[in-house]
Amino acid sequence: MVDALLDFMLGPMRGISEFYFEYQYIFNPIIVVLAFYKVVMSKRKNESPNS
Repeated sequence: MVDALLDFMLGPMRGISEFYFEYQYIFNPIIVVLAFYKVVMSKRKNESPNS
């Protein structure tokens, strides 16, 4: 019953989440690197003098 409810509520996202959980060891480092890059670039942008 729970599985049927999840299929109804999540719809097509259910298949995407299964794919993500299967390859989580690949996606997690990518997400961490992108977040780190965004933080570094925002700090670098704030430190540059305004012309």
